[in-house]
Amino acid sequence: MEQKKILITGSNGLLGQKLVELLVAKDNVRTFATAKGGNRLPFQEGYEFLEMDVTDVQEVEQVISQIRPNVVIHTAAMTNVDQCEMEKEACWKLNVTAVENLISVCGKFDIFLQHLSTDFVFDGKSGPYSEEDQPNPISFYGWSKYAAEQAVLSSGIRFAITRTVLVYGIAHDMSRSNIILWVKKSLEEGKAIKVVTDQYRTPTLAEDLAIGCYLIADQESEGIFHISGKDFLTPYEMAIMAADYFHLDKSLISPTDASAFTQPARRPPRTGFILTKASAVLGYEPHSFEEGIAILAGQIKA
Repeated sequence: MEQKKILITGSNGLLGQKLVELLVAKDNVRTFATAKGGNRLPFQEGYEFLEMDVTDVQEVEQVISQIRPNVVIHTAAMTNVDQCEMEKEACWKLNVTAVENLISVCGKFDIFLQHLSTDFVFDGKSGPYSEEDQPNPISFYGWSKYAAEQAVLSSGIRFAITRTVLVYGIAHDMSRSNIILWVKKSLEEGKAIKVVTDQYRTPTLAEDLAIGCYLIADQESEGIFHISGKDFLTPYEMAIMAADYFHLDKSLISPTDASAFTQPARRPPRTGFILTKASAVLGYEPHSFEEGIAILAGQIKA
């Protein structure tokens, strides 16, 4: 059986780690993990790791011309929304220039490029959104991801743009938490927390996103795909569900609205995705948020 070579950028990140775990279990895939700096994955078997800084076009060309993958899944990005607002040059370099580098190299070797994007390309006035809806970013992070999408759309290469929403999961050696872990830890410590009721999302289990990416890569399905969870929830509702699951004191959770927080970057109030296309074209079926909490709980125990 001919193996499909799939190269992942950002393999140390949450999605990158879940993708490597998923792909190494597939007999028909030969997996190449790449990241800037050393390999931080907790296991070494079943894939090849190469250092690659996506912002360095010579390095990108060198690594990709050596491997000649069939598909590149580009997950590396600056995703801290407030950091992007404060460090615009660094954000642009990682979120836009890097994508231009990958486009030029993928074009040269006829490689299918799957680019990861975000619900933050929308203004959040009328979610949940379908792939046909018109982006209108309201933060610098959103603009950088939208600019990258435009570069991919106008590139002439074979591509998919995979947008996602509020990814949560547990990875090895991760610096950033997620809403479930944050709620669990806070309530276990008896801390009162304020959680917003005026933002809506379709939170995405990292494993589901990895499966969505794999389905696109496997079929080399071209175009824009919305890949997220299916439950349309406020962070407050997510927090209550997490508290209920872990049998913690939800009286410590109080509702608030986004105006109570001063953050450098604006957040779109109402995003979330309609998954009709992903379901019909790819056969994508995500877990519910409650099932996602249970999966995380199992991973915490392990």
